[in-house]
Amino acid sequence: MIVIPTYNEIDSLRPLAEEVLKVTPDHTHVLVVDDGSPDGTGKLADTIANEHSRFHVLHRKKKMGLGTAYVAGFGWGIDKGYDAFIEMDADFSHHPKYLATMLDLLNRNDVVIGSRYVKGGGTVNWGFGRRLLSRGGSLYSRGILCAPIRDFTGGFNGWHKRVLDAVNIGTLRSDGYSFQIELKYRAFKKGFKIQEFPIVFEDRKLGKSKMNKKIVFEALGRVWSFRFRT
Repeated sequence: MIVIPTYNEIDSLRPLAEEVLKVTPDHTHVLVVDDGSPDGTGKLADTIANEHSRFHVLHRKKKMGLGTAYVAGFGWGIDKGYDAFIEMDADFSHHPKYLATMLDLLNRNDVVIGSRYVKGGGTVNWGFGRRLLSRGGSLYSRGILCAPIRDFTGGFNGWHKRVLDAVNIGTLRSDGYSFQIELKYRAFKKGFKIQEFPIVFEDRKLGKSKMNKKIVFEALGRVWSFRFRT
């Protein structure tokens, strides 16, 4: 199952949904977790779900955070019997063209990371400051946590149910940017097989990014707590 959190993504949702459904096999389903988007994203998601049996929607009443959206989506999928999950953004920055590779790698690994920071990966349309902050955040996390993961902060990842069960996702203490770091670190500590593969992350063309420096620095401040309490 592909889990896509949304908040005010009405411009990109339909083209993304159509592309994801086109490039994935019939047994792969999609779940949108919408946090009460005031722009009507949730209603559009319902319309798409009525058109495609592989497309589903989980509505939440208000904006509650990216990490909790993924936890809710994973929980919904586990209850429905799905055994593997991919998390991705709704704005095409995580391009659907990589899904086939990720699904294939999930057949041989416990965790798969679409990585900007392995050979062949990268970013497009980012300024120097954002590149420095993102790459530096992953290097910082890698150093503090002593884990050989090159893209700790990226959000285009695949997980088997056995990983989510083992790390006990209901006890994750973080949200947003730090959610990705904590979840990957817990999987590493449990000894799961983690594979990174290169992706090119292209900054969104539609809508407005919800990331800012405050969110990033707050997340990096939590890395020490993951190191000594996880």
